[in-house]
Amino acid sequence: MDALGPLNSDSRLKHRPLTYVRFLMGVICFVMFLSTAFICLVYLAPLAVVVLPLLSKRCSRKAVSFFFGIWLSMWPYLFEKINKTKVVFSGDRIPMKERVLLIANHKTEVDWMFLWDLALRKGRLGCIKYILKRSLMKLPIFGWGFHILEFIPVERKWEVDEQILYHKLSTFKDPQDPLWLALFPEGTDYTEKKSEASKKFAAEVGLPVLTDVLLPRTKGFYACLLALRGSLDAVYDMTIAYKNHQCPSFRDIVFGIDPSEVHLHVRRIPMEEIPVSETKASSWLVDTFQKKDQLLSDFKIQGHFPNQAFLVHILLLRRASIYN
Repeated sequence: MDALGPLNSDSRLKHRPLTYVRFLMGVICFVMFLSTAFICLVYLAPLAVVVLPLLSKRCSRKAVSFFFGIWLSMWPYLFEKINKTKVVFSGDRIPMKERVLLIANHKTEVDWMFLWDLALRKGRLGCIKYILKRSLMKLPIFGWGFHILEFIPVERKWEVDEQILYHKLSTFKDPQDPLWLALFPEGTDYTEKKSEASKKFAAEVGLPVLTDVLLPRTKGFYACLLALRGSLDAVYDMTIAYKNHQCPSFRDIVFGIDPSEVHLHVRRIPMEEIPVSETKASSWLVDTFQKKDQLLSDFKIQGHFPNQAFLVHILLLRRASIYN
């Protein structure tokens, strides 16, 4: 079947061509995702965020988590079953249903979506929350959902974000509330231009010069530790890489043209191993990203992370296994 015209200048490097069938399937899937999200917001959100909080905040969060998890489970199904993207995990064995702070590198605009594949398998799909840039909260439909799901918006300016961040984090302290809080310490996605600026700054202040990640911003990370240390089980250090070093866009995953493989390497660090002081915690984060930089450098050469185990595709998304 003939492919549509190239999407962009590097479309020849994509894993699959954008055929008419793939284009049509992508449009149908995206319309379905939007329509179901709209239905949830219009019909279910008022019950979950207006009525139930009058009875119990915990009940409200459980309801939001339940409906959110059902909707989110469609995305891993799209990635793994429809698009045939292979998700490859390596690293530490992750227990089920922990309360964690998750830190990851930010290679492209869709990194955060592939965290759902791990959350699905660990019973935390409906409980994942993100610290994300404020402009995303203004997106139609999705932005409304981000507010209901208690995502934390930031301007990436500490003098503006500090008070808002601590206030939002204070609402997540209850150890009985399931939580995966995802943070991208680089503060933005990776580009060559940003990498050069990061290297220049690191050299000027005597910090490690990193090649495949940006120098992490430490204040937001420490704020999360300070506010939630007593209620978290661990920090998950996740490194994300894509086969053939391609960085997929949102359009690529909707239409199934990229990526062919997503590689996720996870280190589990118990909270007692994370330094308490801000200076030491900041140094720990920089050291962690230095290790992450080496992992990605090795991945470029070897095409895989250490001790990698291939997981089978999702055959059946059983609701009970996600939420029980």
